[in-house]
Amino acid sequence: MTTDAPPVAARAGSPAPRRRRSHLGDRLTLSRALPMVPAGLLLIGFMLGPIIYSLYLAFTDSAIRGDGAAETSFVGFDNFMDAFTDGDFWNAVGLTLIFTVVSAVIGQNVMGMLLALLMERANRVVSFLVTSLIIAAWILPEVVAGYLLYTFFASEGSLNTLLTSVGLPAQDMLFTAPILAVSFANIWRGTAFSMLVYSAALSSVPGDVYESAALDGAGPVRRFRSVTLPLMRPAIATNLMLTTLQTLSVFGLIFIMTGGGPARQSQTLPLYMYEQAFSYGQLGYGTAVALLLLLIGAVASIVYLRLLPEEDKR
Repeated sequence: MTTDAPPVAARAGSPAPRRRRSHLGDRLTLSRALPMVPAGLLLIGFMLGPIIYSLYLAFTDSAIRGDGAAETSFVGFDNFMDAFTDGDFWNAVGLTLIFTVVSAVIGQNVMGMLLALLMERANRVVSFLVTSLIIAAWILPEVVAGYLLYTFFASEGSLNTLLTSVGLPAQDMLFTAPILAVSFANIWRGTAFSMLVYSAALSSVPGDVYESAALDGAGPVRRFRSVTLPLMRPAIATNLMLTTLQTLSVFGLIFIMTGGGPARQSQTLPLYMYEQAFSYGQLGYGTAVALLLLLIGAVASIVYLRLLPEEDKR
């Protein structure tokens, strides 16, 4: 009959090895948790609290004036059903998608990529001057940028002065194509962010990869399509998601330039939500529209995350 040999530590008479403890410890103690209490209270008060209250408002008939102001009642999904049957809501959804695709998905990303590629090959003086001008437009307050672009597109603004000086007819885009005018304004203001993201991504691409592709006979277009774009795929997907979410919530720029008009031709969902909640006083309905806008942003984020390589999702 054989017996198992005792462990080496036991045979040697040494104590059993202690379980390795993490740097921060294995459990949260009172002394560790106490400094986090103020931050937790701030998060609950300024983030979790408004979120819960917004969810509550979306299912009520809360209003600034009228019956909903005197006594708030629970109405279930009535606010959402009213939105789905309102033609102005679907008009705002369509204009929001046009504004987002034109100014963010296409405009800011394409312009940001082109500027990043040009700045990579430009000398330091040109790169500094161009980058400074573009970032200056980006850091302008939204209200200031809105007034600047309003004066540019106005009937007696800078755009028509330039057009008439070369013999072209004057335009009034704020009335004939307001959604395109505000889209161009958002491109002008927001391209700097995409340019900085893509410039950082381009600087991380190894130079020997381009040299190997050039030795294989690949031209500039082929190198961009076969080398640059695949390596920049995570940056492109991330930038698309961030610019889309930012553009979905643009309010001040459009409000200053057109106010959503004329005849709701530039009324995106943030302006429609503002009109319903504060102009008409229907807080419950306006909050329901805000939640639908949040849902659109969540769907867009999921789509962009699907574009990321599997190793970048972990």
